[in-house]
Amino acid sequence: MATEPGTSAAERPAPDSGAVTDEAQPDHDPTAPDHAHPSELQYIKVALFLAVVTAAEVGVYYVEQLEDFLVPILLGFAVIKFAMVVLWFMHLRFDSRIFRRLFTIGILLALFCYLIVLTTFHVWTR
Repeated sequence: MATEPGTSAAERPAPDSGAVTDEAQPDHDPTAPDHAHPSELQYIKVALFLAVVTAAEVGVYYVEQLEDFLVPILLGFAVIKFAMVVLWFMHLRFDSRIFRRLFTIGILLALFCYLIVLTTFHVWTR
């Protein structure tokens, strides 16, 4: 429906939901936080924690007494770092639970497929 020049936005009929209009009117205030995001200081703390875990990984590699347990220890560190990056830097900690569940299901499915491939190639019986 075309409007005549000179008519104000208040006089125009409301568009259908989802209709594209020439006026950008957000559904919500973009400056209002939808949920509590971490501050810059919290991001710095997480980054420092990740750096400490990385330093621990490097240190563990050089300890000869831990050679037999090296892979499980490093995998544990990798899981910790993965969780921190996903929760903080991908904002899953602050998003809806459905996103966390979908992400978790995807990770578990990928792990399951990986274990099937390892089993197929008889990695466990070598």
